[in-house]
Amino acid sequence: MTVNAARALSGSRTCFVGIGLPSAAANLARRTSEPDLVLIYESGTLGSKPSRLPLSIGDGELAATADAVVSVPEIFNYWLQAGRIDVGFLGAAQVDRFANINTTVIDRGPGRSEGRLPGAGGAPEIAASCGKVLMVLRHSRRNFVEKLDFVTTVGHGSGPGDRARLGLLGEGPVAVITDLGVLRPDPETAELVLTEIHPGVTVPQVIEATGWKLRIADTVGVTEPPTQAELAALRALKSGGDTRA
Repeated sequence: MTVNAARALSGSRTCFVGIGLPSAAANLARRTSEPDLVLIYESGTLGSKPSRLPLSIGDGELAATADAVVSVPEIFNYWLQAGRIDVGFLGAAQVDRFANINTTVIDRGPGRSEGRLPGAGGAPEIAASCGKVLMVLRHSRRNFVEKLDFVTTVGHGSGPGDRARLGLLGEGPVAVITDLGVLRPDPETAELVLTEIHPGVTVPQVIEATGWKLRIADTVGVTEPPTQAELAALRALKSGGDTRA
């Protein structure tokens, strides 16, 4: 999942990075196929080059290795909302068929208090204004749901035309990479379609792990296995090792 998410950044120049799985993928891309990729975090760091995976957007490693550190208002007003960033990379607690995101609250059922999540952070603005959005999360019925418990971040809304109607600048989500495969929005309906599976995964597995009637591409590809170089770079990141040239 992380390797394929990193590969999805091929050809990108700037990436607004969410913490967690998106950060792992973006940092892996910078250490492998995209060494010149500029990583931007909402805490105000431009061009961060961490030697390990940051614990949060406030991790001092991001500032210590950045080309520049600016204010949060400048990050959002000048860089993000002005459309100056190629790719936004987000995670999610829940995703629906139109790649809308919930990271705010989970309905835990009758008689139970709602489950509180970290919240929106910069995700709504990232999804609104970056040139395109990539998403990465684990694939289960708990995460891929028919209806979000709360709409934190708009992906493709309720279908074609919603982003334009809302005045959102960017293209929106172009791929959702999971531990089972890759889903992409249909050009006509904007609904997520299974286009690739990872080696050893079957299409019925993905269908069973999805909380709606998942659409399947006419031809479902199989992703390339991770290379030894990609695995070594990822392990170094996770262990805190520094493999920078």
